[in-house]
Amino acid sequence: MWCRGLLQQTGRFMSTSRQAGVLFDVDGVLLRGGSVIPAARRAFRKLLDKNNNFLFPVVFVTNAGSCQRHHKAQQLSHLLDVQVTPEQVVLSHSPLRMLKSFHDKCVLVSGQGPVTDIANTLGFQKVVSIEQLREHHPLLDMVDHNRRPKLPSSRLQNLPRIEAIILFGEPVRWETNLQLLIDVLLTNGSPGCVYDPQLSAQLPVLACNIDLMWMAEAPSPRFGHGMFLLCLESVYRKLTGRELQYQGLLGKPSLLTYQYAEHLLRLQNHNHKLTTIYAVGDNLMTDIYGANLYNRYLAQQHAAMTTTTKLVAQGTGSQVTMAVPEEELVSAAAQCRSILVCTGVYNPHSPLPSDQSGAVTEMVFHGHRDLVLEPDLVEPSHVVEDVEAAVDLLLQQESSITSDT
Repeated sequence: MWCRGLLQQTGRFMSTSRQAGVLFDVDGVLLRGGSVIPAARRAFRKLLDKNNNFLFPVVFVTNAGSCQRHHKAQQLSHLLDVQVTPEQVVLSHSPLRMLKSFHDKCVLVSGQGPVTDIANTLGFQKVVSIEQLREHHPLLDMVDHNRRPKLPSSRLQNLPRIEAIILFGEPVRWETNLQLLIDVLLTNGSPGCVYDPQLSAQLPVLACNIDLMWMAEAPSPRFGHGMFLLCLESVYRKLTGRELQYQGLLGKPSLLTYQYAEHLLRLQNHNHKLTTIYAVGDNLMTDIYGANLYNRYLAQQHAAMTTTTKLVAQGTGSQVTMAVPEEELVSAAAQCRSILVCTGVYNPHSPLPSDQSGAVTEMVFHGHRDLVLEPDLVEPSHVVEDVEAAVDLLLQQESSITSDT
């Protein structure tokens, strides 16, 4: 079982069970690139008791995916000057460990960082990287004349047929990844063969992190993995006349990611149910959309408890057919409240999309193609200046609830 031993490892964080838990985005909320946003350290000092234990269960939910979660925990511990364990970190690819039906398939992985090691850690047993595919098929990557590989002096061992594709995050060389991914898709996993335009079925594609943009040190947001996906979808549609289909979109705003995050919060809370989850983020199309979508799902699930209806948290909105985890996750919180900060992707000088300001159009919608465009999903419960103000708000909210009871 994933998260084995978490209760023992994180018991020092929570001396008593709480009614609330907190989900923090990282980039644009706590960090800008490798620099700490000043309000972040002040915020976390308010979240610790005199023994440096968290006042509430806390999980860091980021769409980053180019590292292992113990490395992200070490980075956050160092930069924020608080102790963060790997079990408090959800990366965009973390829910893949639950999709066990893919673990014995031969998967092609795209991204940067130790993607092969990450896939192995998540449970995938047969993993092929883009670089390995390029070495075995030296005639495929032809864009950069200086990087055109030489033919191998001896025949390389044949790679097994690719059975699924995992897109971990934006790669470094987009032209190489786009070319080889298309080669695999249009040959049904055998890129050394001729394209088959009459393929009846498409290989399964699992994409982690659909952020179109993210906030680093630059004055304006930078391209994210969602931009790479947009390019891949466009090329695939141009060559085939069909839309690229995803078996799963993971990371925020996927419901599966929020279910997984709530599970980790509840383990910190001695497996007691949480009443309210506060989700703090800087991106309307991922953090706010995801938290509001999860809040809607929680409301629907509580309504369904009086009937025989069973809801399955799949995908991001309604247009994605999602792979369903083999291990059932229980969503027990009463509500998820979204808090938008103004230190990242969101520009406080731009109006929030709302019904009152007219219909939201594609011109302002930076979400993924398969997200359903609904104004109420990108309207935060609260808008605050920074993460310190967000912590002040949730402390005030929880204090008033405690005093009322």
